[in-house]
Amino acid sequence: MKITVVGSGAWGTALSLLLLENGNEVTLWSFFEKETETMRSTGENPFLKGVPIPKNLTLSSDLHCVQDVDAVVLATPSFAVREMAGKLFPLLAKRTIVVSVAKGIEKESSLRMSQVISEELHGNNAVVALSGPSHAEEVGRAIPTAVVAACPNLEAAEFVQDLFMNERFRVYTSGDIVGVELGAALKNVIALCAGCCDGMGFGDNTKAMLMTRGLTEIARVGAQLGGHKETFAGLAGMGDLIVTCTSDHSRNRRAGLLIGGGMDPQAAMKQVGAVVEGYYAAASGYAMAQKCGVEMPITEATYHVLYDGAPLRETFTNLMTRAKRHEIEESWL
Repeated sequence: MKITVVGSGAWGTALSLLLLENGNEVTLWSFFEKETETMRSTGENPFLKGVPIPKNLTLSSDLHCVQDVDAVVLATPSFAVREMAGKLFPLLAKRTIVVSVAKGIEKESSLRMSQVISEELHGNNAVVALSGPSHAEEVGRAIPTAVVAACPNLEAAEFVQDLFMNERFRVYTSGDIVGVELGAALKNVIALCAGCCDGMGFGDNTKAMLMTRGLTEIARVGAQLGGHKETFAGLAGMGDLIVTCTSDHSRNRRAGLLIGGGMDPQAAMKQVGAVVEGYYAAASGYAMAQKCGVEMPITEATYHVLYDGAPLRETFTNLMTRAKRHEIEESWL
């Protein structure tokens, strides 16, 4: 198969190497010509240090490399997905399947990434979301991993499954693209909070509480928007939440650690040095909860800390002292 990966960050690079390993003809596109030249000259991506780039991986900064390919993997940060999809529209063949791997929600519209892409492509192309517990640093080093390819069009999901799957990268299919994408995006908020807990010196009990109740509110809004509750107990829900909340690879957790240690949120984002999706997802998730009329107390509290300067410890105490509840009372269960 002929494939172009659009976005040369760590994740785009790791997926390019995986697709190349599977015998495909792969081009990795970068927005910056200088970045392309750096990868050519050094033989590695500075965002994925220590992982060699093979000579047979084509590197390009010419977006025309998406023409007449079997699949395009859209691996830009979530905030750039709409703009990039718009640029792809006049270039893509209708037969080309688009694989969305960004984990986010558009703030202004509360649309999921596949919806944003479909809007910009005017519904011409099948869009499949690929998601799960999958750090680029580990996928790039051939660490065993499992993810989900989600699309209402099962044929398209199975195409992507066949494209990516091998002995160290297992791919399941799902028709629940709503649940898969919402789990992927909103878990970043909880991971940022998990970092804050570590930064404040809290323990394992606190993190377990946060992750469990965080998953509850993600599933609550997900079910309200048409996702299946079972999805949130799977790879794109619980699986992705666990890995992002507990791993040192997680930029969201690292940003939270800095904020929990007393650093201003903006300074923390800058120090991490790469896109912290949880920062954007907090605003998107908060807006979505408001529109849907769904209670998401952890997401709302995170939003106020990040965007309104709410004091972190006081905010945490307010969460702990909310009105008494029965654990299993949400309508989504």
